[in-house]
Amino acid sequence: MMTSNILNALHKQINEELFSAYAYLAISAKAEALQLPGFASWFRVQAKEEIDHAMGFFNHLAQRGETIELDALAKPELALSDARSLVAAGLHHEKHITGTINNLVKLAKSEDDAALGKLLEWYVEEQQEEEESLGGLVERIDALNNDQQSLLSLDTELGQRQYHPSSILTNTI
Repeated sequence: MMTSNILNALHKQINEELFSAYAYLAISAKAEALQLPGFASWFRVQAKEEIDHAMGFFNHLAQRGETIELDALAKPELALSDARSLVAAGLHHEKHITGTINNLVKLAKSEDDAALGKLLEWYVEEQQEEEESLGGLVERIDALNNDQQSLLSLDTELGQRQYHPSSILTNTI
C-alpha cells in the first residue's frame, strides 16, 4: 500500500502529464494557424506520447490496487508566435516535467517505495530524451537564420514523425 504522500503526488503527476498533452495540442493548433502542418503533426504525436506517460502512472496505481483520482486540467497559457516559440514552449514545459519527475524520485526514496523507484527510472530516461529532442529542434531552428525555405524543409521533415505506443504502457510492477 502506498503512503498518502506518494498517492497524492502520483495523482498530481497524472494531471501534469495530461496537461502536457493538452499543452501540446494547443501548440499544434498554433502551428496549424501558422501554416506549419509538419510542426502541427509533430506536436500531435507528442500529445499522444504524453497521454501514454499519464497512463503509465495510472496503470501503476491500478496494478497496486490504489484508487485513482483525476483533477481538472488548466487551460494552457502559452506565448506562441512562430516556429521557434512553439518548440521553445515545449522545451520549457519538458524542463518543468523533469523537475516534477525528479521530485517523485526523491519522494520514492524518502518513503522507501522501491516499486515506484523502478517505474521512475523509465521516466528519468524519457525526460532526458524529451529535453534533448526539443533542445535540438530549438538549435536547428536557430541555425536556419530565418531562412523560410529551410524552415519549410524542416516542417516537412517533422511531419514524417509517426506515433508509436510508449513502452511504459507494458510496464508492470
